[in-house]
Amino acid sequence: MKLSYNVHGSIMTVTLLLAIYCCCDGADDPTLGFTEVPLNPSNMVILKPYDVPVDQRYSFINGTHRMWVYADDKPEAPGSNTQPRTEIRIVGLDYSSGVWQFEGHGFVPNGTSGATVAQIHGAAHGNTTLLLRVYAPGEMRYYSSLHVADGLYDRWFRLNMIHDVDGGKVTVFLDGEQKFQYHDQGPGDLFFKCGVYGAPANISYYMESRWRDIKIYRK
Repeated sequence: MKLSYNVHGSIMTVTLLLAIYCCCDGADDPTLGFTEVPLNPSNMVILKPYDVPVDQRYSFINGTHRMWVYADDKPEAPGSNTQPRTEIRIVGLDYSSGVWQFEGHGFVPNGTSGATVAQIHGAAHGNTTLLLRVYAPGEMRYYSSLHVADGLYDRWFRLNMIHDVDGGKVTVFLDGEQKFQYHDQGPGDLFFKCGVYGAPANISYYMESRWRDIKIYRK
């Protein structure tokens, strides 16, 4: 099955390798066969509007990273034409080959809409390999079109994003259930991010997500 949609102003066609929903009640662990990579605070850089202090858009309390941003906030850097964001950018673990995995438990409060909450940045074609966005009323989509899940508002969910660079594919699990797998956009300087980043259109004025138990794995 092929899906065509607009990403960053250009039409992309994604061939889904697998779109079969599991019926295993989350019994499969997507981290099996992977080795956890040590992750410490120095590996997590906070990206936020350039004109406000970090503590006005980010907090870390009792193991939970809370990130929020407003639609009229400034971008990450002066002169940038990107939308406002507050994100954790995983640094020191960029990759360009092999099989890598992000795992984290996320929470999106009711009302946040049009916000990218997790992504794999970098690709041979385009700026990103994967964007997962949340729209009202709590729906997660791949970029702005492909439906991934419903009912995400005001609850914790477990997200696993697996990127097999050499095999050219990305697999997404939500709460231990495989949601989809598709061809990537080619290798590049790749890294993981999570938080809130305004999508090109239809964003809520206030956007927030929370993350805990962030882990990186590789094969």
